[in-house]
Amino acid sequence: MIICLDVGNTNIKFAIFEDDILKLSFRVATDLKKTSDEYGGQLLTILANNGLNSAGFKGGIISSVVPQLDYTLEKMCAVYLKVKPIMLGPGIKTGLNMRVDDAKEVGADRVVNNVAAVRKYGYPLIIIDFGTATTFNVIDDKSRFIGGVIAPGIKGSLDSLVNGTAKLPRVEIERPKTAVGTNTVTNMQSGIVFGFAGLVEYIVKKIKREYSDFEFKVIATGGFSEVIANEVSCIDVVDKLLTLEGLNYLYKINSAEA
Repeated sequence: MIICLDVGNTNIKFAIFEDDILKLSFRVATDLKKTSDEYGGQLLTILANNGLNSAGFKGGIISSVVPQLDYTLEKMCAVYLKVKPIMLGPGIKTGLNMRVDDAKEVGADRVVNNVAAVRKYGYPLIIIDFGTATTFNVIDDKSRFIGGVIAPGIKGSLDSLVNGTAKLPRVEIERPKTAVGTNTVTNMQSGIVFGFAGLVEYIVKKIKREYSDFEFKVIATGGFSEVIANEVSCIDVVDKLLTLEGLNYLYKINSAEA
C-alpha cells in the first residue's frame, strides 16, 4: 500500500492505494499546532477502524501548500508507517510542460490536478478546483499548462462575510430553492452558491473566448464541485478524486520501483 497526502490550507486529504485501487480516503482539518504524534494517532485509529494494517505500507507521497506542516507529516509517515514519503516539489518528475512565467510559483496541488486530468481526460482542458481558493488551470491543445485564474474560495468567502458582520450567522453551503431568499440563511446561501456559479460561468466563457480554437473539456474537483456543477452548464465532469489519483500516479513514476 502507499499513502497519498494532499495538504491544503483548510483540510488534509488522505488516500490509501493498493495496486492502483483506492482502499480508503478521508480528510482531517489542517492544524499547524498538531504534532506528528497527534496526526499519527489519528491516522492509526482510522486505519484500524477500516481494517488496514499500518505495517503494510511501502511508500508515500505528499503534496503540500502548507510548508509549516511538511516536516510534521514526513515524520508522521516515518514513525507510524515506516516510510519516507516523496515530497512533491522541484526535481520531481511530472511530465507536465509548464508554459508560465515562473513554474516555481505554481502550487503543488495545481500541478497534481493538471497531471491527473491530462492523463485521464486528454486535452485541451480547463480544470477547476473548489478548494480553499477556487483555481482554474488551462491546458492547451499540446498538453501544456499555459496559466489560469485564482479566485477566492467558497468557504473563505462565507467566513469573511460572517466574520465581517455582526449579525449574519454561519450557514451550511447548500443550494436554496430560489434565488430570492425569504430569510437571512437563504439570502446568504443564494449569494454564495449562485454567486460562485456566475463567477465560474463567466470565467470559463472568457477563457473559451480567448482560446476560441480549442475544444475544451471542463473538469471540476474539490469539496464544493458538485454544488456548483449542478448550477452551471459549462462543467463536463466532476471528479472529486482527481488530486489523490494524480498523487498515486506521481508516486509510481518517481519511486525506485517505477
